[in-house]
Amino acid sequence: MAKRNNENISISDALKEFVETNKLEKGLNKVNVAEAWVKLMGNGVNNYTNAVNLERDTLYVQLSSSVLREELSYGKAKIISMLNEELGKEIIKKLVLR
Repeated sequence: MAKRNNENISISDALKEFVETNKLEKGLNKVNVAEAWVKLMGNGVNNYTNAVNLERDTLYVQLSSSVLREELSYGKAKIISMLNEELGKEIIKKLVLR
C-alpha cells in the first residue's frame, strides 16, 4: 500500500499522481481522443463514424461512408493537428481512415 503524505495537495495534483503511479495514462488517452473526435467532427461526421481507436500514436477511425472517408483523407494533417490541440499534447501522429 502506498505511503500517505501529510502534505496538503490539490485534487488535480493527487489525480495526476494517481494516474502516473498506476500507469493509467494510455487508457485515459484513448477515452479523451474518442471524446475529442466527437466534439470536433460534429454530428455530420459522427453519424457515419462506427469506431474510434487509438493504438500507440495512430488513430484508427472506422467510417460507414466511403465518400466521407475520401473527403476526410484530404485533410488528415489538419485533423491530426486539431485533435492534438484539443487534447493539449501530441498524442496522435498518424490517422488511418477505414
